[in-house]
Amino acid sequence: MKIEKGQPGYIKARKMRYLLYAVVEFAMVAAVFILGYVQTKSRLNLFTVLAIIGCLPAAKMLVEFITMATYKSIDTAICKEIEEKAPLLIRIYDLIITSSEKVMPVDAIVIADHVVCGYTSSAKTDENRLARDIKQALKNQHYEKITVKIFHDYKAFLARAEGMNNIASVERPQHRKKERAIRDIIKSLSM
Repeated sequence: MKIEKGQPGYIKARKMRYLLYAVVEFAMVAAVFILGYVQTKSRLNLFTVLAIIGCLPAAKMLVEFITMATYKSIDTAICKEIEEKAPLLIRIYDLIITSSEKVMPVDAIVIADHVVCGYTSSAKTDENRLARDIKQALKNQHYEKITVKIFHDYKAFLARAEGMNNIASVERPQHRKKERAIRDIIKSLSM
């Protein structure tokens, strides 16, 4: 089963995929080079050129792996707790939000009507900057008057998510299409 962007475990699965692709591609490069050397007894042949060209996609996969290597997926216990406390909300997990100046990991985001609430365990993430970047991206897509709040404190995030879920259970808003569109915009900001 393929893990999609926004699902728990996405970062871990993506890192493993990039590492596997990099290893396989570098092994293919080495095999092509060795094949050319064994056949011609010289490294000055067409196989060497193919091996050099083959290094480009292999290096790209390695760079992708190195970029994501420092980030981790959300803990399954935290994910399960969010699922229990906010089942009526749209939830997104394992995001690495990129802006023009900074890369900021986010463990979880919940969306209800016009409120976006997120949790990050990373000390690298500037919660005000991240909220401003998300709000600006939503504004660029004509979603104005959206409240965005990012928390470093898990208990505060969980309390807010639970409150949002209680409101959603009473009101049962008809804004699911809007919420899914907001989710897709936020996912597009992530690696």
